[in-house]
Amino acid sequence: MTPDRFQRIHEVLATRQPDLTVCMEEVHKPNNVSAIIRTADAVGVHKVHAVWPKEGMRVLSHTSAGARNWVELDTHDSMVEAVQALKDQGMQVLATNLSDTAIDFREVDYTKPTAIILGGEKNGITAEALSMADQDIIIPMVGMVQSLNVSVASALILYEAQRQRQNAGMYEREKTLLPDDVVNRILFERGHPVLAKVAKQKGLPYPQLDDEGQIVADETWWAAMQAKKVKTRQLVTDKDE
Repeated sequence: MTPDRFQRIHEVLATRQPDLTVCMEEVHKPNNVSAIIRTADAVGVHKVHAVWPKEGMRVLSHTSAGARNWVELDTHDSMVEAVQALKDQGMQVLATNLSDTAIDFREVDYTKPTAIILGGEKNGITAEALSMADQDIIIPMVGMVQSLNVSVASALILYEAQRQRQNAGMYEREKTLLPDDVVNRILFERGHPVLAKVAKQKGLPYPQLDDEGQIVADETWWAAMQAKKVKTRQLVTDKDE
């Protein structure tokens, strides 16, 4: 990893917003999943959450994995589990939903810890998820169409959140708010991807990195990395009858 790349990754991590996220509820189109995660990265979201549709889960997981080079993904078995996990982190949970109590999405204070539920393309946000949300929000529309594509809606809301947080100086930091072990993992995986893959395959811990992004590891770790796996072959001897 070059010093310039090491510095660039550090700069990106310093702007990460651990207390801003989205939760996708059965968003089933891979292009929408990728677009949402790409926007999340652009506004500094560190982690997104998802409850996948029962069908196509494997495909969705693969697609999102390709799009989330810089954004982590937590999957949940149900919206109850997902929303509870977000509330346990002290987040206000918003749901994009047209209701009598819904407010303009721009009226929300996004400088508070915030999670935004995004409903699936087929059925929107389920009643179960809506019942757990703290506030319904809407994107005002004056045309004939009364809803936006889910990835477009997420972009509008996330960029409003970014605007408010930027005005509040929440991106102006020299050090990231992420835990040190998370920072080291990201730096190693993105700065030394080949070695990270080998270490993961062998079940080896990631080493520390110095101030220039170079690996700090003892001879034992390097020897384990370089050791070849020995495949044991079971020899079967035929017995004469």
